[in-house]
Amino acid sequence: MTKREEYEQKTEALLLPILDEHQFELVDVEYVKEGENWFLRAYIDKPEGITIDDCELVSRRLSDRLDEKDFIPDSYILEVSSPGLGRQLKKERDFKRSIGEAIEIKLYKAINKRKDFDGILKDFDENVLYLEQEDGSVVEFVRKDIAMVRLALDF
Repeated sequence: MTKREEYEQKTEALLLPILDEHQFELVDVEYVKEGENWFLRAYIDKPEGITIDDCELVSRRLSDRLDEKDFIPDSYILEVSSPGLGRQLKKERDFKRSIGEAIEIKLYKAINKRKDFDGILKDFDENVLYLEQEDGSVVEFVRKDIAMVRLALDF
């Protein structure tokens, strides 16, 4: 397990009781370096949408717990936010909730000179995503070949 994965996992463990108490959902935790700064980001949600006050509440509680446990030696910026409109699908519950929804898939390597696909998520399992395209055909994508899956933004 990498240092990044360890910090994300430990942060998740601190976050879950806070989120359960307020009936929020944990979407993701990431520890990333951007430029000179490290960021510890928590993405949270609830059915009616997350507010700024929700993010502030969770941020204050999480910050206190992180200070108490002090397992990240680096200096970092803590951010708590909504996953946004074009949220990435990463966990099984994200995929379950999104069956029948429009999604975008980005691949690591092109298939027939294309890396980007969109359509309706028809089904999934641990190895494959099934995407219904505009013409009604269903295309299978091997999950290890997928760089990113997110909800499609419909304007």
